[in-house]
Amino acid sequence: MPRFSVIVPAFKVQAYLHECLESVLAQSYPDLEVIAVDDCSPDACGAIIDEFAARDPRVRPVHLAENQGLGAARNAGMAEATGDYLVFLDSDDTLTPDSLHAIADRLKETGEPDVLVYDYARAYWTGETIRNQAADRLTEEGPAPFRLADRPGLLRMLMVAWNKAYRRDFVEQEGFAFPSGYYEDTPWTYPVLMTAESIATLDRVCVHYRQRRRGGILGTTSPRHFDIFEQYDRVFAYVDQHPELARWRPLLFRRMVDHLVVVFARRDRLPRRRRAEFLRKARTYYRRYHTPGAPVPARARVHYALVRLGLHRTYRALQRTAALSRRTAKFTSRLLKGLRAGVLRLHYRVQRCLPVRADRAVFAAEGVRGHGCGPGALEQAFRTHAPRIRTAWIAEAEQHDAVPTGTRRVRPGTAGYWTALARSKYLVHNADFDRRLVKRPGQVLVQTRRGTPLKHMGLDLRERPAAAGETDFDEVLGHVDRWDYVLSANRHSTLTWERVFPGGYTTLEYGSPRNDVFQQATSADVTRIRESLGVPEGAVAILYAPTHRDYRRTQRTTLDLHRVARRLGPRFVVLARGHHRHGGPLAPAGDQVIDVTDHPSVESLCLASDALVTDYSAIMFDYANLDRPIVIHADDREAYEAARGTYFDLRSFPPGAVSRNEDELIDIFATGHWRGSRSTQLRSAFRERFCPYDDGRAAERVVRHVVLGETGRPSVVPLGNRHPVPSAAATPARSARTAVPQPTDPLTVTENL
Repeated sequence: MPRFSVIVPAFKVQAYLHECLESVLAQSYPDLEVIAVDDCSPDACGAIIDEFAARDPRVRPVHLAENQGLGAARNAGMAEATGDYLVFLDSDDTLTPDSLHAIADRLKETGEPDVLVYDYARAYWTGETIRNQAADRLTEEGPAPFRLADRPGLLRMLMVAWNKAYRRDFVEQEGFAFPSGYYEDTPWTYPVLMTAESIATLDRVCVHYRQRRRGGILGTTSPRHFDIFEQYDRVFAYVDQHPELARWRPLLFRRMVDHLVVVFARRDRLPRRRRAEFLRKARTYYRRYHTPGAPVPARARVHYALVRLGLHRTYRALQRTAALSRRTAKFTSRLLKGLRAGVLRLHYRVQRCLPVRADRAVFAAEGVRGHGCGPGALEQAFRTHAPRIRTAWIAEAEQHDAVPTGTRRVRPGTAGYWTALARSKYLVHNADFDRRLVKRPGQVLVQTRRGTPLKHMGLDLRERPAAAGETDFDEVLGHVDRWDYVLSANRHSTLTWERVFPGGYTTLEYGSPRNDVFQQATSADVTRIRESLGVPEGAVAILYAPTHRDYRRTQRTTLDLHRVARRLGPRFVVLARGHHRHGGPLAPAGDQVIDVTDHPSVESLCLASDALVTDYSAIMFDYANLDRPIVIHADDREAYEAARGTYFDLRSFPPGAVSRNEDELIDIFATGHWRGSRSTQLRSAFRERFCPYDDGRAAERVVRHVVLGETGRPSVVPLGNRHPVPSAAATPARSARTAVPQPTDPLTVTENL
């Protein structure tokens, strides 16, 4: 008897069925059966199901002799099910990785409830994925399992069958089945939730609900949308047959009216000539099932009144009025924005006529959530070594908490922002300031860049259209012409910047200011950061930080981080850091995977970790300063180099072990290659080439040269005399540059390099 019976009805979904079935069979929890029901589909669905069944014995095909609809197809699947729990999955949707494992764990944790409700995200055809807005109702806080009376808000979620796992014995005992027609989930979900003796929730996205550009059943214009009335007849008939459920009638009435309003308001559902008929029928159902006791929110009272009275023409008139109001508001907003922009342009021109303030400096950073990177380190150095300079940091309002208290906060686009750009002598950025900036005589612009370049940059992207996108190279060179100083961490960076960003600036090969913290932090700082992240004491923390893929529409990682962590054992945890252009976490959080994508300081994450796993990200050059193990995971080298290009072959000069797939990565950590003597040798050579000046005083050297006017080559602490802060996994008896205990007989990584 399998743990799960995953029931997948299929009809006219041949383009999506492969991905759906693969998402189930690739689950890390293998104790399942897939009952794929071919609802007499006229396309290749039946053949696809048979192909999967021939390949994997867990797939059980069911072919219906004639098309019966989604409800009947699900019933046919239930009749064949043998699993402990039933899971329904529409054939154009997918299960997220490890979702069944998370569901199984939660079922065990909550004592085998009748129903487990989990979350979903809408996956749009554009590549965008947005989580369900009602996810807060799935909190796992509080007692579990529970009854619906304890969490009635579950009835206000989307009433679908595919975001729940059902105990099969409970379903069979109560005789639940799906009806025919549209909206078949309605008379299934309400009775199931109201009847269940035990319910639990899982606050995790387990299903990606595909939003097709065209072709969804409920998005087609059809008179079958009138089926919704019969479905609510079934719901209230069930309540009538079970008097103990009468308490739910007021809430069910409200949900019915809300549902009817949605169907009527969507222009793509009802045939135009039958809209008035639908509203008249809705009026009948309003009166038939009206139950006092469910207060209507003020914003919905107009809709309820129109349904109650069946005022079709009034409803249409109000819709037109609302549309006109929205257009008027949009026009007014554009007009006000235009006036505001004009006033700010005039303000900027006036400010440019006033003298430049020699005691002002303004800083900004792209890709930083608050205060950090090179500009952040320089801003701190300005306050320390040139205290007469008043500093300001440009950031959005929600990021102001991360800005030091001694620094003025400036919001982009405000009058204060334009004043700072016009009057400050020192302008510091790691990318580019506003293109409308007019650099004045007497202003000094310092460009810190964002780490040592591995992937192609600047003018080298002219031959890389996938990476360049819509880059205006004339505009790029216009920004370069404003630069007075460019910071460089090593000779490689100096040569690269001067070639790909040709200009009249001066290169300061002083080291990377953002790496100063690695030489200045203490063991106490590391302990504090690890505790704030929730890293268990004694654990080996692996920071996984991949870079952006220009050739991919979506940035989903190919690594199954939960599987990697499980294979390595309970001592390991993964800190998953998504690129700032990724737009979300790399993987759902779990016992051994901690999402740190939104953490404001990548430097703190480096300090908190014992090893780094990355691909082509510049973080490897920064991390090398810690002298902790680095593993390069390059599973798409050919595609990445074809799309973006690299300045040297990372395989020939890596900072540590190199893996080409997930199993090799696991093997590198499981066998100790990641911290072996060969990895140490590779890392030492890498540091000598790329970290010669990162001694913790790079920012100070820049300030002394640019602000204080000190000339001459500043002194640098030799690489061998530096003592980076040890990681939390190191013991006092070992070198400060050793991340974790060395094995007695260290293995090499020759076969992986």
